Amino acid sequence: MDHFLYRDGQLYAEDVPVAEIAAKVSTPVYIYSTATLTRHFRLFDEALDGLPHVVCYAMKAASNQAILKTLAQLGAGMDVVSGGEYARAKAAGVPGDRIVFSGVGKTRAEMRAALEGGIRQFNVESEPEMQALSEVASEMGVIAPIAVRVNPDVDAKTHAKIATGKSENKFGIPISRASEVYAMAAALPGLEVVGIDVHIGSQLTDLEPYRLAFTKVGELVDRLRAEGHDIRRLDLGGGLGIPYTRGNEAPPLPKEYGNLVKEVLGDKGCEIEIEPGRLVAGNAGILVSEVIYLKQGEGRDFLILDAAMNDLIRPAMYEAHHDIVPVVEPAPGAEQAPYDVVGPVCESGDTFAKQRNLTALRPGDLVAFRSAGAYGAVMSSEYNTRPLVPEVLVKDDHFAVIRERPSFEEIINRDTLPEWL
Repeated sequence: MDHFLYRDGQLYAEDVPVAEIAAKVSTPVYIYSTATLTRHFRLFDEALDGLPHVVCYAMKAASNQAILKTLAQLGAGMDVVSGGEYARAKAAGVPGDRIVFSGVGKTRAEMRAALEGGIRQFNVESEPEMQALSEVASEMGVIAPIAVRVNPDVDAKTHAKIATGKSENKFGIPISRASEVYAMAAALPGLEVVGIDVHIGSQLTDLEPYRLAFTKVGELVDRLRAEGHDIRRLDLGGGLGIPYTRGNEAPPLPKEYGNLVKEVLGDKGCEIEIEPGRLVAGNAGILVSEVIYLKQGEGRDFLILDAAMNDLIRPAMYEAHHDIVPVVEPAPGAEQAPYDVVGPVCESGDTFAKQRNLTALRPGDLVAFRSAGAYGAVMSSEYNTRPLVPEVLVKDDHFAVIRERPSFEEIINRDTLPEWL
């Protein structure tokens, strides 16, 4: 469910007409719904009711300060994967003891910054990382809390580029080597083992891979405790999918996910940490674009928009589907025709959809890409010197620009000429 609905023939974001935002801010523009962000976070929080837990929003999905602040005020922790994300989380008012630091390539500088600013735990992914973190913590005279990310060799049955739990993926240590790696961690002077971390991928639409992975984690809890480790936290990652295509079978609900966690791991006496990102932010955002041209090609028609792959790269990178809907509601039974929906960037990959059936559109009409709140704005770039898309947050009947569109002058002035030029 989201809060982008037609009303009186117009697409609304909560109680604000989308066309009104586009007229004021211009297009392309990302628009987020506070009500949807709030609802989806609470669904996860309520799904784990009865277990000690922390919901750490995976802020790589969408990291604007206004979004982080909205979630922080609801009690969210944050899952960060870089020093920059850590700084963003702190700037949004998230205390260090609610921030989990994940990622395979943490630098010593990032480790030091997190230890200085406060951290709930580091999810470490290799022996060299553990050694480096222990050295940094010892130099600072502190102890770094860690969970070791284990790779359970479970096929998440998702896109190859967002699968993370198979043996050939770069993430974590093989679960078969967990005893050896945990023994090493326990022997390092700057570390305190507090738990286990697992994350098998993104956009999962079936609970069975979770069941397989969580069952292996439960068995590992028993083995590590028998070996003398104090396992008191289980970080189960995120990855639950969202329905990108309306009308198709919906992925599992957070409540169903929560029931599975309770069934498989509820008797372990551990605090549960989860890191949802896509399901919190995905359907909470749309990308609005204007039609520039209709172009007749050889055997196909092209709908050319002012949004491009640098604004929303998921279709080009992942062959991802986003429903594309007109901002003015089509009449019931309106005739449709197939279009290739493309942007103006000089790449054949700048294609959002091929032979997508849409109602008739004209230059100047507005369209919205649904489910664009996650991995949209955060993955955008200024390729072709196209300014970053502005972001807008809606709450009830009012809205605010939460990231301005930079001018060409601002973009160009970031360059610095060497003295010989």
